[in-house]
Amino acid sequence: MTLAPRIVVVRRRTELDELLDRHGTRGQAEFFLRSRGRDLAEVQARHDALTDALQSVSAAIPSGWRRGSVEREDLDRFLFDPEDVVVVVGQDGLVANTAKYLAGQPLIGVDPEPGRNPGILVSHAPVELEALLIAVLDGAAPITARTMVRAVADDGQELVALNEVYVGHPSHQSSRYHLVSAQGWGEHQSSSGLLVGTGTGATGWLRSAWQERHSALNLPSAVDPVLSWFVREAWPSPFTGTELTEGLVGQDESLQVLVESDSLVVFGDGLENDHLTPVWGQTVTIRVARRRLNCVA
Repeated sequence: MTLAPRIVVVRRRTELDELLDRHGTRGQAEFFLRSRGRDLAEVQARHDALTDALQSVSAAIPSGWRRGSVEREDLDRFLFDPEDVVVVVGQDGLVANTAKYLAGQPLIGVDPEPGRNPGILVSHAPVELEALLIAVLDGAAPITARTMVRAVADDGQELVALNEVYVGHPSHQSSRYHLVSAQGWGEHQSSSGLLVGTGTGATGWLRSAWQERHSALNLPSAVDPVLSWFVREAWPSPFTGTELTEGLVGQDESLQVLVESDSLVVFGDGLENDHLTPVWGQTVTIRVARRRLNCVA
């Protein structure tokens, strides 16, 4: 007997949830917010918007289909099945947090607050979900296969990210390493770290670096099998240079970082808790990941 489809809903706790956990009562949470010039009503409204969206999502899942749910904090312990359809309800960043745990499953991003979020990755309203789910199961839904980035240490540790990976000192002090570009050029550097990311990431942290230095680099699109990279605040010295500070990495190319600090960290999409810790003498290789995120457009 064929199993019914399983829809896995991903969400994160709201600010109100966290305030009540921390302060115990609504009154104490309200006092805390008021002391910082904020209003509980605004926090409540955002909580209610997410609650309403989750209820709409639940109602849109056809009866008889299987259901699963997971909060952001538990993603690293949740087992996604290959046939799952994943529905992320929240901000764009929650899609990036989820992407690294998927292996080709279609993902639908639902925006609980249209107009407030950028809505690049959560581009659908809750009312659209039922039709989208049926289209996905019928193979008729338009899919955008977004490029991802992969970092691998020479001891086999690896991580995958949707937006970007950061390589740098764990306390954001100067990072020392030897960088070898995709073209084979090498340079010893001391910097605030290195960003390497995808076209999806080029709308966020990478774009900030690109704009700040008035770069002429052509940033890739979300589906291009190309990465862009930027060195943050490279420092010139008798031993370290500042010539290799940006570039591109093609599908069959890689960027290599030989660690020359006691240790560095490598994390993806801002999740510092999930990281690699290469030490002096280790090499980290960064390239386009084989897997992609299949976003329902």
